[in-house]
Amino acid sequence: MLGAARRGAAEKRPRLRLNLKDTAVYAIGDVHGCLDELLALESVIQRDAAELPGEKLIVMIGDYVDRGPASAQVLDHLAAAPPPGFRRICLTGNHEMVMLDYLEGRIGLMGWLTMGAEQTLLSYGIDHERLRTVYRTERQIDDVIREAIPAQHVAFLRSLPIMVETPGFLFVHAGIRPDLPLDRQSDRDLVFIREDFFKAAHRLTRYVVHGHTPVAEARRDGMRVDIDTGAFFTGRLTALRIWQNKGRYFTT
Repeated sequence: MLGAARRGAAEKRPRLRLNLKDTAVYAIGDVHGCLDELLALESVIQRDAAELPGEKLIVMIGDYVDRGPASAQVLDHLAAAPPPGFRRICLTGNHEMVMLDYLEGRIGLMGWLTMGAEQTLLSYGIDHERLRTVYRTERQIDDVIREAIPAQHVAFLRSLPIMVETPGFLFVHAGIRPDLPLDRQSDRDLVFIREDFFKAAHRLTRYVVHGHTPVAEARRDGMRVDIDTGAFFTGRLTALRIWQNKGRYFTT
């Protein structure tokens, strides 16, 4: 981990192209450390999927860590096998990218803490305020934190793709720039964009399923579908099922 923490610029994330014509897809919004809500939603999805033929795919839309109480446990769950009978793709969100930026030494601890990392650290048993009373330098504190994060979790964060593209749908954490070809979209835009995406969403040519911006209820605005219902402060985690080009929402 100490060697990994000195890495340079982050590598560009994979972008997946899939044909999901005969697949029931369940896109799940921002989890933010809410393991109980994720497990409850997966149970709902499994019961629903039992009534459908063909393959089933869960697409996690990103932001698994920070703010909620169980980020480490959520990463454990997502790094393990998906529910029986399902495939699962976990996309990166901006919170995973920032966490990895810290773990690989591109930003300092304060840059991660502003994103809600205190709760993530506590889920690993780390009290960063107490560390400041024990160690003299930021370097020592960083070393202790980076050593405490399991290598499996770091590898998981590094492996996450940034987009799933199908003929009719795009799955991405924050959104896209509709006037820019997909191969020219920056990773940063795909996980951080808001206003520029919303203002130009009427020019979308296929549905974009995203999270990143909490809404009271999952909703479709033209061809933009926001499924982030703020699980860490509402207790409501949402999934969108896409089956035979029709959508249905499930919420805890």
